[in-house]
Amino acid sequence: MESVYRVPWDSWYEKGIRGVIFDIDNTLVPHGAPADQRVIALMGRLHNLGLKTCLLSNNKEPRVASFAGQVNSPYIFRAGKPAVKNYLKAMKMMGTGRETTLFVGDQLFTDVYGANRAGIYGILVKPINPREEIQIVFKRYLEAPVLFCYKKKCIRENKL
Repeated sequence: MESVYRVPWDSWYEKGIRGVIFDIDNTLVPHGAPADQRVIALMGRLHNLGLKTCLLSNNKEPRVASFAGQVNSPYIFRAGKPAVKNYLKAMKMMGTGRETTLFVGDQLFTDVYGANRAGIYGILVKPINPREEIQIVFKRYLEAPVLFCYKKKCIRENKL
């Protein structure tokens, strides 16, 4: 999807989703940025809708804890994505299961791949800010052909 802010949250709730696991950097805000009014409003809307949230980040605790406090959400830091362990822990923290949990992130080979390995439906969003750390830039080069083929397949099947 274009952005986390364009996800049809009401529709997901109607489909039985009760918990959402989020990556933080470049999914909700630019890398390293504090929570802004837009993300605070989004999290408030989700909580009012009845959705539980959990932040799942490979970042260090000071960064993740500070952000989590701003958006009133539990969190897991140094998550080791795409390892499955902390996706499962996030579901346990929210009291949800694989069928009732959604994951949203900006990286195919860490965020969404980990969600898929954990049996959770994942939504890949475009990164908010194109300026990224070098190791992420390398991953983006690897993601490009995979996403190209996926889009081509979706066009053939009239899904885009």
